[in-house]
Amino acid sequence: MQKQNGFTLIELVVVIIILGILAVTAAPKFINLQGDARASTLQGLKGSMQGANSLVFSKAAIASKEKDGNTTVQIGADAADTVKIAYGYLQNDSASILEALDISTADWTIVPPTGGDLTKPTVIYQVGSPYDASGNSPVDCHFEYTPAQSASVAPKYEVKDTGC
Repeated sequence: MQKQNGFTLIELVVVIIILGILAVTAAPKFINLQGDARASTLQGLKGSMQGANSLVFSKAAIASKEKDGNTTVQIGADAADTVKIAYGYLQNDSASILEALDISTADWTIVPPTGGDLTKPTVIYQVGSPYDASGNSPVDCHFEYTPAQSASVAPKYEVKDTGC
């Protein structure tokens, strides 16, 4: 009787088919790593904004400005470290957001609402994020910040990451 020294062609084909099926089912999980990283970064930005707003509100409360609808508060040691606030929280202007979060326009794009309308959200997205067909605004891969509308209404933080 002969002893078998290797794999048969059928065994090799079966193993290749199994590996192909595994690759097809596992590949989509690993292909969208960049989108997952963008979505996680937006969640981190949301947390940073909430933390910065807590500190800004504390500074405003110390200065007795937490009920003012439109004023400024100094958040650092220098007089240049001043941000605009509405009811103790950051307003939605680019300069105040950049100062409070200590982020750069090299990494983030901030699009304030037209006319500085405090009732509309400011859109913040990463440089290089996906855009809509017109190329003018991000599509569901951005963070929206709406400042406080009154002393009894807190700011709104919303991450839209389904298009990342």
